[in-house]
Amino acid sequence: MADSSETKPVTAPIVDDAPSNDAGEGSSDTKQESHSDRKRKRFQDDGLKFGRGGKKRDMGRNAWSREQPDRRSRNDEEKKKPRPENSVLPAPFAQDEIAAEERKPKRKVAVLIGYSGTGYKGMQINTTEKTIEGDLFTAFVQAGAISKANADDPKKSALVRCARTDKGVHAAGNMISLKLIVEDPDIVQKINSHLSPQIRVWGIERTIGSFSCYQVCDSRWYEYLIPSHAFLPPHPSSWMARNLEEAADETGDREGYESRQAEVKDFWKTVEERDIKPIVDSLDDDIRDMVLQAIHEPSDFNPDGEQQDKQEDQVKQTADLNTSAPADADSKPEAAAETAANTDTPMPDQPATLESTNIPTEQKKRIEVAVRQLKTAYNAARRAFRIPEERIARVQAALDSYVGTRNYHNFTIQKTARDPSAKRNIKSFVCNPQPIIINGTEWLSLKVHGQSFMMHQIRKMVGMVALTVRCGTPIERIVEAQGDLKYSIPKVPGLGLLLERPVFDSYNEIQAVKHDKEKLDFGKYEKELEEFKQREIYQRIFAEEERDNTFHLFFNQIDNYKERHFLYLTSKGIEATKGAGKLDEQRAVKSKNDGADAMEMQ
Repeated sequence: MADSSETKPVTAPIVDDAPSNDAGEGSSDTKQESHSDRKRKRFQDDGLKFGRGGKKRDMGRNAWSREQPDRRSRNDEEKKKPRPENSVLPAPFAQDEIAAEERKPKRKVAVLIGYSGTGYKGMQINTTEKTIEGDLFTAFVQAGAISKANADDPKKSALVRCARTDKGVHAAGNMISLKLIVEDPDIVQKINSHLSPQIRVWGIERTIGSFSCYQVCDSRWYEYLIPSHAFLPPHPSSWMARNLEEAADETGDREGYESRQAEVKDFWKTVEERDIKPIVDSLDDDIRDMVLQAIHEPSDFNPDGEQQDKQEDQVKQTADLNTSAPADADSKPEAAAETAANTDTPMPDQPATLESTNIPTEQKKRIEVAVRQLKTAYNAARRAFRIPEERIARVQAALDSYVGTRNYHNFTIQKTARDPSAKRNIKSFVCNPQPIIINGTEWLSLKVHGQSFMMHQIRKMVGMVALTVRCGTPIERIVEAQGDLKYSIPKVPGLGLLLERPVFDSYNEIQAVKHDKEKLDFGKYEKELEEFKQREIYQRIFAEEERDNTFHLFFNQIDNYKERHFLYLTSKGIEATKGAGKLDEQRAVKSKNDGADAMEMQ
């Protein structure tokens, strides 16, 4: 939500600070001026206050705008800039075409839209990338809703989005506001005819002239779909599982840890005995150990370490891990490691490490077949999991930790605990107690209603809840992560996230009534919206997860990442993360030294 507070700039008379000629050039009586002296002479601000410490505060948004060139000048400047050669926006029309076009009035409108984000680089327009707004703007031009004179620049139409969505994120209901030519009663159908089935315009409503869907929006509803097997505990052979067990014993929390995993404590034991052991027993002796290593220790399977380095780099992207500073519990938040599993590309779930070993080709093939067979068995077991009611209740208890106004500096990027904008209000966060089963996989629906959200915030909130539940972590850890210390919170895949709808109650109750405008309500299009959501959003999510195992790969990365960044999930809490990043620093030094040795040998 836009910050409404503004600080008006304080102007002071400018005094000429050129040297006086009274003493003569080079006179020994002339005192050498310091930088601070010159600054004080230039700005006569005696008696003026600029906030704490006498520093001049930043001017507000409106004050800054008044200092900028007018809109016509800005447009002229934009025209002078070279157009990208590979721009995805419509090419400028010839001057004779523009002159021949009939001039029609533009009206400020709200465009209610829905879309599947698969294959798009997010919502926000980008001249060189395929985006939702880019396709919409092109369709507006082709349908005649934007004149040829304004077709070369979305800024001329005052385009504003209600909510920006990231790469691959969907929206059943979103909104943009801009100036369009809407005299044609069939304009919505014409626009949709120029769009792919992934993007739909639900309706166009006339608004007041000053309307901005971003500033007027009261709140937003999001939904996150997640398979229930994401709440299974880490496999006992994983690095995370071993640390969870050790920390529980060392802190005397064994009973508490087991009580938090009681409803799923025998899951992996049953799977190993029922589904995995028969396959392992049938393997040849010469490949059995290597197959098990490839399944349970993917990071270490390559003796050259190349696959391990590649996977760790992917986790750092997933986690925004900045290993230049250790994420110690007593370090300053500003200097702590930036974290949160942030990659959108899961690490490969295949025995690619076999490529660099000296194993005979025939043996490699047998190993690959066995690994695929075991992975198929594990995937089938995960998809057959049905989450107990006690586990759902624990998920809901974790989600309740977000309700209210709290500090989310750990749930986004480039924010500190002292940043006022890191505080956000969550009205509700609810897990549907009735899971749905699609193609044999059970899914949970998590719906969050909040005033506004920061980049990656919802995905990190869901990530923290999933890790807390699956690792048997005390739920209080979520509240601790809303404090001053820095936590490494992974963001779950964007695959499951969708913007359900924005809310405009204040506008509907006041401005729309006062100016006799239609209310902005997605409920008018409920039938079309639900059909679109099922066909273009839900089915894409389910199909992509079934094909790529996106959620399993994501959590497998976290479970097998052999650094301390995520060990706050253990019974030791944030203290367990002390020294995080030191192993990365040692590897960096070793890599640098190896490179130097290679140069000397050359």
